[in-house]
Amino acid sequence: MDRKIEKKKWTPKKVTAISVTGVIIFIIIYSLLFDDGSSKLNVERKKVTVSTVQKGPFQEYIPVTGAIIPIKTIYLDAVEGGRVEEIFIEAGSNVQKGDKILRLGNTNLLLDIMFREAELSEQSNNLRNTRLDMEKNRLALRTQLVELDYQIKQLKRAYERNAKLLKKNLISEEEFAQSRDEYQYYKKRKKLAIESFKQDSIFRKVQIEQLEKSLQSMRENLELVRQKLDNLVIEAPITGQLTSLNAEIGELKSAGERLGQVDVLDAFKVRASIDEHYLARIHLGLNGEFDFAGETHRLITQKIYPEIRDGRFDVDMAFVQEEPSGIRRGQTVHIRLELGDPAEAVLLARGGFYQKTGGQWVYVVDEDGNSAVKRRIRLGRQNPQMFEVLEGLQPGEKVITSSYDNFGDIDKLILKQ
Repeated sequence: MDRKIEKKKWTPKKVTAISVTGVIIFIIIYSLLFDDGSSKLNVERKKVTVSTVQKGPFQEYIPVTGAIIPIKTIYLDAVEGGRVEEIFIEAGSNVQKGDKILRLGNTNLLLDIMFREAELSEQSNNLRNTRLDMEKNRLALRTQLVELDYQIKQLKRAYERNAKLLKKNLISEEEFAQSRDEYQYYKKRKKLAIESFKQDSIFRKVQIEQLEKSLQSMRENLELVRQKLDNLVIEAPITGQLTSLNAEIGELKSAGERLGQVDVLDAFKVRASIDEHYLARIHLGLNGEFDFAGETHRLITQKIYPEIRDGRFDVDMAFVQEEPSGIRRGQTVHIRLELGDPAEAVLLARGGFYQKTGGQWVYVVDEDGNSAVKRRIRLGRQNPQMFEVLEGLQPGEKVITSSYDNFGDIDKLILKQ
């Protein structure tokens, strides 16, 4: 008799299938409840740099490169053009104010002086002749007036005598009238002669004044031309060192051409080149410092050159105290130029992260130190060591400040030992 075989409910295959399904369901539920869904990346802790956010005094400054230059430089330019005929002092020599450095020759200038001297001589002769003519006219008129006075006296006596004779009927009316008219005619002639002399004197006076002014102007012009001749000799404007001299015997130099320079080496200053981005923030009185021979030396901005060349502008800085001993012209110094006064701020150390994020976000390390999460922040001012944190971080928090180039756009970093 056949026996009925009962089928088993829990076969190994069924148990395995149920177990796998349960594990999958558990993983799904766990992920839904405990996983935040963010992308993660495992990173070795020793390959990143972690910095602590701090609160303390912040000094904004920028690094600039400066060069030591003489406290004063006077350039030698050719005021007048000419050929270099003689060089009295060579470059590199010490000079005293007024020392002759070189002499230029200018034939055209010499001919101009001769021409102006001839004009001046001719004008002087014209003035002298005009004065002589005026004196001759004055003497001639005086002679004429003397003659007229004599005639008038004779005619007056005749006129008065005839007037008496006419009353006694000893002469005719015609004879009396003739003596009277002749007397009055000479009186009028004298009056006209005096008036003519006055007009001629006024004219001659104006003419002489004009000639004198013209003569004075010509003298002044001649003096200016002679000064140009003096300018052909280049002299040291100050006591110092003739640092450079760009001239050779026989060389032609144009007016305004740079011939050399004289430097005062008793003191120095620093000329720094700064990026044009900071032009609006640079003003007189800013402080700076640099290290030299193991000591820190203070500087202050003294002069700003606003001209932009190749994206940069220059600033002259003076030493606050004595210059460092041993410093030399042309030396390069690295200056920390302060852009404001120190102020309390939340600070984050500079690092390679900035090139990736532009300071808009960072990875903040959790308290347990096992992970770091992306967080948005806002940075303000900066110096070569620190960023000023405006939003997003608190003092005491830890931030990964090394480069983020290998992290891509990961939201969370798992820090492995």
